[in-house]
Amino acid sequence: MDNDIFQGYKGAALEILKKYQVRVWGQTRVETTRGTFTGTVLPRSENDDDKHIVVKIATGYNIGIDVFTIQTMKETGYKKAVYKIPEKEFPTTPGLPKVKLFGTGGTIASRLDYRTGAVIPAFSPGELYGAVPELADICNLETEKVFAVFSENMGPKQYIALAKAIGKEIEKGVDGIVIGHGTDTLHHTGAALTFMCQNLPVPVVLVGSQRSSDRPSSDAALNLMHAMKAAGQSDIAEVMVCMFGPTSDKYGLLHKGTRVRKMHSSYRSTFRTIGDTPLAMISREEITPIKEEYNQRRNDKDVKILPYFSDKVTMLYYYPGMNADVLDALVDKGYKGVIIVGTGLGHVNKELYPAIERAHAKGVHLFMTLQTIWGYVQMFVYDTGRDMMAKGIIPAGNMLPEVAWVKLSWILGQTEDPEEVKRMMLTPVNDEITHREPYNGYLVYQGGVPEVEDFVKKVYK
Repeated sequence: MDNDIFQGYKGAALEILKKYQVRVWGQTRVETTRGTFTGTVLPRSENDDDKHIVVKIATGYNIGIDVFTIQTMKETGYKKAVYKIPEKEFPTTPGLPKVKLFGTGGTIASRLDYRTGAVIPAFSPGELYGAVPELADICNLETEKVFAVFSENMGPKQYIALAKAIGKEIEKGVDGIVIGHGTDTLHHTGAALTFMCQNLPVPVVLVGSQRSSDRPSSDAALNLMHAMKAAGQSDIAEVMVCMFGPTSDKYGLLHKGTRVRKMHSSYRSTFRTIGDTPLAMISREEITPIKEEYNQRRNDKDVKILPYFSDKVTMLYYYPGMNADVLDALVDKGYKGVIIVGTGLGHVNKELYPAIERAHAKGVHLFMTLQTIWGYVQMFVYDTGRDMMAKGIIPAGNMLPEVAWVKLSWILGQTEDPEEVKRMMLTPVNDEITHREPYNGYLVYQGGVPEVEDFVKKVYK
């Protein structure tokens, strides 16, 4: 048998496949010392070991079988898998809203690369329709692949390009816009587009998925359906993030682009509204508002596109014992703005005071946010806070650190006048600073304590 049919296998694993004449993509029955397994033999990554054979079982999950446990193998069938989903022309249905999908990459538009074993951005927006035909029942969809990058590679250049693209689509009369985006920095992009795209007449919905499309537990399809419904049918004309609500597939949530944060590395319900409540719940059947006030959909095309961004702003996450030379180095490198992420109510140690004074004297714009995530900066309570304000640090209310970084970058792309920068930073565009946080805007369910365990058992039986 030719080695080409043993894609990626080597050493002991390759010898086992040759011995029993089982090919990659072959359906096989494997007898091992740990039981019997049936499924399809998958290619191995060129970087993987030579001691396991990977089989996709009936549930859709992949398992690795230790070659030294294998007693016998038998190929029962063969069908080479095609993992590329063909693009399909989206059908047009009279009466359905017109939605534009911008593809940027990320897990919602990805597949497994069996050569490396990594998830790579590979599906074009057209392929997404091939994977989720239900979208045709929700809207008339046009797609455009703007970027093909993971979200860690999204930045000012991409924010500006997306803002301009959004403006052009609104001019054409689109009913809503969806942006497929990787989840890691999705909330940064949500904040950037909130500031760059103001007075929106239609919804702009960012959506991603925590698990790639080839996994049985993928949230990509349902998130896309929810996002399309929100863009085409919701009357909430804001920049929003649409992702799973609970870890199950019961419903999704619509979050404001300035009050949302990724809170778990792998949960499908990773996105949470911080210091407020989500805008709405969404399912395939209905949209249920949670907030009573929001920017409502209009029939005009009057949007304000402000595509500005400075790359000379950074965040400084304070830690005990931080030395003044850390801030000095940022100033020496030419940074014009620093978002300090302080402890408690907004504190840093006194060793930083001289550096803060030097930075302020050189015209660096300094704003304080919190490591606590929830709550407000309160620099009038202790002398530490009062001292820092006297030295030039401005408290940023309950603005999330990432949102403050985005907003200051956006502002410094337009002006460096100290008073105007302060005015713009402290004047909310869309609830990045709120007058107060609702009583249910801070909920941390601590597993293990009796009242939480009782609640969980009642809700999730």
